[in-house]
Amino acid sequence: MVARIDECKTNGLPWFVAIDENQIIGYCYASKWKGRCAYRYSVEATVYLSPTATSKGWGTQLYNQLLSQLTEQGIHAVVCGIALPNDASIALHEKFGMEKVAHFKQVGRKFDTWIDVGYWQCLLT
Repeated sequence: MVARIDECKTNGLPWFVAIDENQIIGYCYASKWKGRCAYRYSVEATVYLSPTATSKGWGTQLYNQLLSQLTEQGIHAVVCGIALPNDASIALHEKFGMEKVAHFKQVGRKFDTWIDVGYWQCLLT
């Protein structure tokens, strides 16, 4: 986790943390989409919430901050991967105008199960 935070700092990309009652309950950040110069205006965004913090508006608050900061930084495209199925995460991303642009079958593995990953995208500028 420290390496991810350091990478964001090194690349001048934001990382936000949600705290409730002195407990970290979630975070979101942006990372480079690809390493090549042609993709410097595109990022991949990630949001994570503790299971106890879902459906309370925290994801919305985090994404509001993140997307606002990315817009100020001149980022053009934001891409987000979602492990599927995940109706709540899909709803959050679509709330921000993101559209599904890809679906990869069994590219991830969680809890000894192969999972599909969908990608949602929005354009900021």
